[in-house]
Amino acid sequence: MTLNNKPASDDYKSTLSEKPSEDYSDPDTPPIVNLNSLETLWINTGTLCNLSCPHCYIESSPTNNRLLYPTLEDIIPYFEEISKYNMPTKEIGFTGGEPFMNPNIMQLIEETLNRGFSSLILTNAMRPMMKKYKDLLLLQDTYGDLIKLRISIDHYKEKYFAEERGKNSWNSMCLGLNWLNDHGFNFTIAARKLWNEPEEKIRDGFQDFFNSLKLRLDPYNNEHLVIFPEMPIEGTTQKITKNCLDILDISIDKIMCARSRMIVKKRESQETVVMPCTLIPYEKNFELGSTLTKANKNITINHPNCSSFCILGGGSCN
Repeated sequence: MTLNNKPASDDYKSTLSEKPSEDYSDPDTPPIVNLNSLETLWINTGTLCNLSCPHCYIESSPTNNRLLYPTLEDIIPYFEEISKYNMPTKEIGFTGGEPFMNPNIMQLIEETLNRGFSSLILTNAMRPMMKKYKDLLLLQDTYGDLIKLRISIDHYKEKYFAEERGKNSWNSMCLGLNWLNDHGFNFTIAARKLWNEPEEKIRDGFQDFFNSLKLRLDPYNNEHLVIFPEMPIEGTTQKITKNCLDILDISIDKIMCARSRMIVKKRESQETVVMPCTLIPYEKNFELGSTLTKANKNITINHPNCSSFCILGGGSCN
């Protein structure tokens, strides 16, 4: 097993150089983001989830099947494309929905690891994950810390966590978290700003929670605990312009779509397509093509999620 450390091929580099550079002559024009380096390739494993959270970023639920379960056959061509063009991709991320509800998930993870990528799985650590515990232990025994899991824990207190995730969800999450910790898995936590608490208070609260479960995590380390911003379900968000980026002193090279893409399998077409990022899974006008080379396009930052999550919220799923 070897990681893909080869330099990007000239063919792949040419697709970068052929893209027009951004024209900043109009400061009120939405900025354009170039794909500088495909560091992370995300795979949406389907929008079905064991939970129905009222503030889910992409409205996943037990009944939302707008995005289908991709199979190994759907995904292998993208891995082959990365290899063919020596793309600088090091990490494959799995998001949903709940990834462990996809019946193909263990095949997908194993293929990812076998090809030398690290694997990042976003999960709620509940029953769907625990049903795969034997497979997870086998993969951990072979690949160790190349398997990474990011556990969604909206709040450090059961009362507020249950408001979002439902009755009895807390105990199920804690069971999965304890199991991962007891077996030495490489995992981190993703929280939310849903209750408008100061970040310091959130991290202090998670310190108590981590201590109560004897977790080997530091809540003051952003690598261990990431706190995601909120996105309005209804209404509009502030338009992002070049002037806005200058005022906020934000480099577009740091934005998620400058370093990643996401594969989704849409129900209406029954085929996979590449999207700019994890937070824009449905909109047809943001579809970039059926291959990674076709998806090597500039992205105009004019979606509400670009504003509320990435720019004003400072969030990134990578």
